[in-house]
Amino acid sequence: MIISVPELTEFDKIRQQFDYGPYPRIPIDRSPSTDHQTLYFHNLVTPYYLKYRRVIDTQGKVILDAGCGSGYNALVLATANPGAKIVGIDISEESIKLAQQRLHHHGFHDAEFHVLPIENIAELGMKFDYINCDEMLYLLPNPAEGLQWMKAVLKPKGLIRANLHNVYQRESYYRAQALFKLMGLMNESPKELEEEIVTDTMNALKDEVRLKKQTWKSKEELPGSPEKFKEFLAMNLLFVGDKGFTIPETFAMLRAADLAFVNLVNWRQWDIVELFKDADNLPAFWCMSLAEASAEEKLHAFELLHPVHRLIDFWCAHPEADGTPVDEWDDSDWQQAIVHLHPQLCTDTLKAELIRCIKTGEAFEISREVKLPTLAPVFLEPSQAACLLPLWDGPQPIQTLAERYQKVRSIDPETLQPLPATAAFVAVKGLLNRMDAFLYVLLETSSAGAIG
Repeated sequence: MIISVPELTEFDKIRQQFDYGPYPRIPIDRSPSTDHQTLYFHNLVTPYYLKYRRVIDTQGKVILDAGCGSGYNALVLATANPGAKIVGIDISEESIKLAQQRLHHHGFHDAEFHVLPIENIAELGMKFDYINCDEMLYLLPNPAEGLQWMKAVLKPKGLIRANLHNVYQRESYYRAQALFKLMGLMNESPKELEEEIVTDTMNALKDEVRLKKQTWKSKEELPGSPEKFKEFLAMNLLFVGDKGFTIPETFAMLRAADLAFVNLVNWRQWDIVELFKDADNLPAFWCMSLAEASAEEKLHAFELLHPVHRLIDFWCAHPEADGTPVDEWDDSDWQQAIVHLHPQLCTDTLKAELIRCIKTGEAFEISREVKLPTLAPVFLEPSQAACLLPLWDGPQPIQTLAERYQKVRSIDPETLQPLPATAAFVAVKGLLNRMDAFLYVLLETSSAGAIG
């Protein structure tokens, strides 16, 4: 008698894939506490300020890590958002076990984890200030539905971070996946046998074979443990359910879910103007076209010109009014401005380096721990650095920083006359406007106050 075995659904294959190899494969004892750049992007302060132009207090906030995997991002979220409660869900029971162990190991006890598919998150009976959905949305049959499920449990001023694979950047991996599907290696959830066949195949191919050149990395090329090589195979060449999308498809999903695009997570690396040799002297057609183009059109043009980003990584929120950016402030707003240092820059090591540069007269690299620019570090001259020093002790009125600048630069270097208070204020205003573009400093008007 022949016993028929039911064919695995794609959901079952994905779940089994992550039970076999929970992602990411990062040792439980590794801490993100000194990775200020990663913490910067996982800090709720960053997207909240981009959307509402207010500085939020993370104490008591509730954060969902949807598709938490082995829990490393949950650990990053807990570290980046002091006082927040972390909730993680995943369809892989083995991943959830690791996530629980990881958070407990690092002393975060206000965290809970559930084996639960994203379509059932309403069963938690909770509303969230922030939802992190990293490396999961593209696995759903309908990502727009996933956004809708998350929106249903999002607080009125909550934010979602999600991402999709970029089809243009990943095109060669999709060809590889199609090849290994043709070979029957993905009929079930791939394991050691399938990994061995892929490895033997790629090693046997000539180096000039296009698929090998575009997709293959040997064990020797991947630093770290053998687990990193297995992770590379699972998350690229043998990735069950992997799909790619474009910027227009991403924006269409947001519209279908009635969510507003806030920004890309690595927004400064998607500046189309930076693709040209001379950003200040664009061809006339491009200069006119970009002036009228929407954010979606600019980002789509970027991905067509330069598809280097694996993820279309974005923040979104309920469709309500944004805060007023500083380039739209009037004189009254500036006079009442309260200046905050971004929490991930408020470190003892960066403060010590700032003081050293002030004393030695060297330029201070404010971007050394959070490197947002793509072209060059951001330096401040010593007098500018001295002006910002009080921010390491807490938020400051702009008038306080202007008065400090006037004392540091007491003489106008051009006229050799005492620096007027108005000139000091204008200089500090220009400095803060420049730093706000990187979100190294965060600016509020005191009349509105902080929203926590």
